[in-house]
Amino acid sequence: MADDVLFEKRADGVALITLNRPDSLNAMGGQLMPMLARYLDQSLRDREVRAVVLTGAGRAFCAGGDVKAMGQRPAGAPAGGDQTRSVPGAGEEGVVGLREMQMRTSYVLHTMPKPTIAMVNGYAVGAGLSLALACDLRIASDQARFGTAFRNVGLSGDFGGSYFLPRLVGSAKARELYFTAEIIDAQEAFRLGIANRVVPHDQLEEETLAFAAKLAAGPTGAYARMKENLNLAWHVDLKTMLDHEALNMRLAGLSSDSREAVRAFIEKREPKFAGN
Repeated sequence: MADDVLFEKRADGVALITLNRPDSLNAMGGQLMPMLARYLDQSLRDREVRAVVLTGAGRAFCAGGDVKAMGQRPAGAPAGGDQTRSVPGAGEEGVVGLREMQMRTSYVLHTMPKPTIAMVNGYAVGAGLSLALACDLRIASDQARFGTAFRNVGLSGDFGGSYFLPRLVGSAKARELYFTAEIIDAQEAFRLGIANRVVPHDQLEEETLAFAAKLAAGPTGAYARMKENLNLAWHVDLKTMLDHEALNMRLAGLSSDSREAVRAFIEKREPKFAGN
C-alpha cells in the first residue's frame, strides 16, 4: 500500500513533498497530515535541505478535509484524538488536536527559515488552499483551480487560510471568496496575487523544480532573514521594522555567504553560497 505522503531529498538541496492520496484528490484523511508534519519537520531540521516544494499526486494539489470521513463520524462526536482531518471534534480534544496539526504544517511552512513553494498541479480547495497559501510562493499549472470551499460543508475554515488570503487579495475579496466558495482558475489566481506564476501543465514540475533549485543554490541564510523581516512586517510599526531590518542586515553581513559574495564580485565570478 502506497504511503499517503512521498518524500524526496534531491541532490540540488530541494526537498519534494508529494501528497499521495490521488483517489481522494489528496484529501486530509488516512495518515496524510501526520506524515506531512513529519516530513516538514525533517526538512526544517536538515541543513542540506535548502528549499521545500509541496505538491499533490494526480489531478489535485489537495482537496482539503476528507468529507466522506466527516460523514462517517457520528454527529457531535469528538475527534477522539484523530489529527488527520481538517475538522475539529465537538470536544476540547478535537480543538487541541486541530491546533497542533495546524502548527505542525501551516505554521512550519510559513515560518521555516527556507523558501517553501506550493507546486499547484490541480485543485487546491478548502484546507488544501490554506496549505498552498502558507507557502512562500505558489507556482500553478494552467489547469489549477483554487477555492475556499468551507461554506459548502458548513464550516468556517482552518489551517490559516483566513490569515493568509486577505493579506494576498485584500479583506473584501477574501470575504467574498470565503462567503461564496467560488472556484477560480489559475489566471484569475495570478491576477489576484494568489499564484506567483502560471505555467503550462506539462511544464509545471520541470519549471518549479528548476526555480526551487535556483533558490536552493542561493544565500539561504539571507533568505531566512528576509523571510523573518517580511513576516514581521505584517504586525509591527515602521520604527520597529527598521530596527529589525538593521539588526538582520548587520548579522547577514557577518555571514560567510556575504563575504563570499563580496569576493566573487571583486573576482568577477558567480558566488558559491554555502547557506550560512
